[in-house]
Amino acid sequence: MTIADKVVLVTGANRGIGQALVGEALHRGAARVYAGTRQPLAHRDPRVIPLTLDVTRGDQIKAAADQVESLDILVNNAGVFAFEDLSDRAQLERHLAVNLYGTYDVTRAFLPALTRSQGAIVSIGSIVALAPVPLTPAYSLSKAAAFNLMQSLRMLLEQQGVRVHIALCGPVDTDMVQDLPIPKSSPESVARAIFDGIDHGDEDIFPDSLSQTLAEGWYTGIAKALEGQNGALLAAVPAAR
Repeated sequence: MTIADKVVLVTGANRGIGQALVGEALHRGAARVYAGTRQPLAHRDPRVIPLTLDVTRGDQIKAAADQVESLDILVNNAGVFAFEDLSDRAQLERHLAVNLYGTYDVTRAFLPALTRSQGAIVSIGSIVALAPVPLTPAYSLSKAAAFNLMQSLRMLLEQQGVRVHIALCGPVDTDMVQDLPIPKSSPESVARAIFDGIDHGDEDIFPDSLSQTLAEGWYTGIAKALEGQNGALLAAVPAAR
């Protein structure tokens, strides 16, 4: 799928990777880009349509889905990140509410439009879904759950013609990780690599220098092979659907 002339929706579009994804979609010729944000957003390009969209609020999700008449690509980018130590259940619930359930609810709301267009879902994930970082275990846990959610939807939606891509990002230079003294990739370079991956039909996208070191091992490893074997169960056991 190419981005040119397509209708794209990006959640969490006001900063960081989300803002870069909006800019990259416009650069690649998107016909329209819906920018989902919790706060009002102004954009000078007339192709950008702001959407009030807090992914934890069902009323806003429904209103946004009612407003969007057609959609080719949904980018689930909205997320939260906090340093903690799993001692506060409220922090874990907050991460799950946005990173897992928000992604689930937004995807379900826009799935009818994506099914009609034979479109694509893109989830902006993290390499911490593969191995947790102890400085932010609630974030790691929520991203692992969201990764599994997207893998499941990839299998379930294949027969409906809806593709599911997962971007497994390493550290990106955004407000979320500004206090981490580690090398980071720019949001703009990550956005370009994500859309390149969509263009190439990559199921799992490794869009930065750190995550790319994991790509070969992931695609040739047992976890990816097991994903394919498990997906075949849908055809082998149709009654289970």
